Amino acid sequence: MTTILDPTDERTPVERQITPRSSTLSGVIGLLDISKPRGNVMLDELEKLLAEKAPDVTVRRYKKPTFAKPCPDDLRHEMRDACDLVLEALAD
Repeated sequence: MTTILDPTDERTPVERQITPRSSTLSGVIGLLDISKPRGNVMLDELEKLLAEKAPDVTVRRYKKPTFAKPCPDDLRHEMRDACDLVLEALAD
């Protein structure tokens, strides 16, 4: 069993369902760089691994204008419409 906690308020944790996972990767994967230092380095490595391990996957790269603000609506909608899965980099 996996427990997911909402980091904004752990006094009363929110119970959430985990989305069912597929055993294979396919389709379009979006990689979102949130503009923190070295996040792009992590995503570069992840993109290389995806090319090696999941050659049928198409990777699209996206970048937030700044990590200090939420992702702009137009960028979120673009990723939603173009991708089956989005991963975001939080590395410093």
